[in-house]
Amino acid sequence: MNIHIIEGAPGCAFARENGAVAVIVDALRASATAAALLEAGAREILAVREVEEAFAARADWPDALLYGERGGLPPEGFDYGNSPAEAGFASGRRVIFTTTTGAGRLVEAWGAEAVLMGAPTNATAAMGIALDRAEAAGTDIVIVPAGLMGDPHFDAQEDWVAAVALGRCALEAALVRGLRAHIGEGQGMYSQWLPRIFAEGIEALFESAPHAEKLRAIHKESDIRLCAQLDTVSAVPVGLTRHALGVVLRRA
Repeated sequence: MNIHIIEGAPGCAFARENGAVAVIVDALRASATAAALLEAGAREILAVREVEEAFAARADWPDALLYGERGGLPPEGFDYGNSPAEAGFASGRRVIFTTTTGAGRLVEAWGAEAVLMGAPTNATAAMGIALDRAEAAGTDIVIVPAGLMGDPHFDAQEDWVAAVALGRCALEAALVRGLRAHIGEGQGMYSQWLPRIFAEGIEALFESAPHAEKLRAIHKESDIRLCAQLDTVSAVPVGLTRHALGVVLRRA
């Protein structure tokens, strides 16, 4: 089994075209928020690309809460933003979720063997599910650092740090299972970031990422630390069905 790390739209396309298991990693903050929503007891999440689609989805899910962001903040008319700290309000509810990048990557990756969301916060659980699905299907895993929708040159440091941490977690879990697993595509970036993760830690690398500066500018700096913690939740958002407007996620 190969564990590939391929950023953005090319990673989603690789997973679709090769029937691989796709793990979407939008580290600040969509992956952590989606996991936190399900951990808090949200029934299911409909992830959509656009704000307009989120409002339109209420025709099918009139009882749903709207969670998401544009420019880091909740769009006008939304109930809550894209923060793990706000996840508790979704207990027992359905959620319609849109973010600048992470939700769109889920939609882009649909058609892969399986699509799920991973972050440091659910690393062990997420990679366990990914290995289960890949082993059962006899296929590879593609970890997709989300990057920034519409800007393939954006320095998504936190997404790469998180993706490499998840890749390391997957290799260790595969070893315990007696599986042969290797880093395939993305080996260079894996080798670049892994020593820094050991030396500096995930939280420090998140704090120094360009996206973290954007969160500080809108007074959301507390989310940086929340999203950088390892294994604080066990919920793994997994794509269940394709809705006309997006992808329905449930807890694995």
